[in-house]
Amino acid sequence: MKILILTNNDLASNYALNLLIPKLLSEHSLTLWQSSAVGKLSRKPPALEQLAFFEQRLLSDYLTPLIEKLPHQIEQRFRTFSQLATQCHCVLKTVNNINDTESLAALQALNPDLILSIRYGCILKEQAIAIPNHGILNLHSGVLPQYRGVMATFWSMKNSETHIGTTLHRISDASIDTGEIVKISTRPIEVGRSYLWHVLTLYQQGIVDMLAAVNTLANSSSLPSLRQQGESGYYTFPTDLELQEFEQSGMQLVNEQELNAFLKRHYL
Repeated sequence: MKILILTNNDLASNYALNLLIPKLLSEHSLTLWQSSAVGKLSRKPPALEQLAFFEQRLLSDYLTPLIEKLPHQIEQRFRTFSQLATQCHCVLKTVNNINDTESLAALQALNPDLILSIRYGCILKEQAIAIPNHGILNLHSGVLPQYRGVMATFWSMKNSETHIGTTLHRISDASIDTGEIVKISTRPIEVGRSYLWHVLTLYQQGIVDMLAAVNTLANSSSLPSLRQQGESGYYTFPTDLELQEFEQSGMQLVNEQELNAFLKRHYL
């Protein structure tokens, strides 16, 4: 199949792609489009500014130049976005609004069989949704329909849930996180671990679920899915007060020792 992968310029997206792309390359043609941010805030609380450094700027501004200077023979390390695009024999394209005239024309010219979305920063609208004949699958880092919107893992932790999860679901219209569900996978929240650590670990199983769905579509052209059931909740970015409450309850957005261990294990 010809697959377009929509993703975001952040650490979790890069980690997810490193788990996904090597498993797809032998049987599918891959193209990567990337957004530069998810959601919009007129003013970010200081805690979210700090989180953005660890989620985005640390990788793009500091680690990527370093990683791309490392010897190529170190095959076990994960790749940068540009290296992943080279592996896919495509040019990494920044597309912050897939619905504008230029991007729609490029999408129609590409004519993918399937679109996979992982943390992509733009809501797809009807013209874009109609193009791939196998549809669009989005991997949402939250359990649907209870945790629609952004930072679902943060809100799950703040709400004292025992588990967090990913939901693989279809995108069939321009509403947010409402499409039919293909697979929900959960894992326990580990007390003492940070928000970012939990987010990153979600993609280990989430990518397995996405790969299974792609394999099903490639072999049968049909993928079972079910309408969302249960009470729906929608979350936006937390306020200063909500971030303070999160910290006062003993939780962290980022633990630098955890993050250093993660980066050394996978990238450096």
